[in-house]
Amino acid sequence: MQYRELGRTGLTVSDIGYGAWGIGGAGGGWVGAQDDESLRALERFMELGGTFIDTARGYGRSEELVGRVLKEHRGEGLIVATKVPPKNGEWPARAGVPVEEAFPGDHIRASLETSLRASGLDAFDVVQFHVWSDEWVGKGDWLETVQALKEEGSSATSGSPSTTTSRRTPSP
Repeated sequence: MQYRELGRTGLTVSDIGYGAWGIGGAGGGWVGAQDDESLRALERFMELGGTFIDTARGYGRSEELVGRVLKEHRGEGLIVATKVPPKNGEWPARAGVPVEEAFPGDHIRASLETSLRASGLDAFDVVQFHVWSDEWVGKGDWLETVQALKEEGSSATSGSPSTTTSRRTPSP
């Protein structure tokens, strides 16, 4: 496995990441994956040197399963990303839609808190908006919310405007 820095986050990740969309029974998504085989696949990814795991609020129980595995691999340098879904449920972001409809601050906070509870983690390494429009730069209260989450220890801003990072440890 080869490794690289993830953008300007200061985090080192494997070149190959584990996309956890297919685990956890995501509604309308992947079907047929059983928890035991999903967990074995994730373990195998780590055995092969993989360190970057991508999940999301909208991937069924994916965050829960990823959190379960992380509890067994504390201190092994795993980096986990999750995503905040747009409040308006629109993929991709449509031109002209105000950021307040997709990512108001209270929605960002509530989504991250839900992800943390589901995963059993104290924080995620990377939190992203699942969709983005450059029209949103400098508008709405999303940036203030991201900064507040950073100060509270749930995340710390880095990289693109749609990304926050943090150090996290699994809850006991």
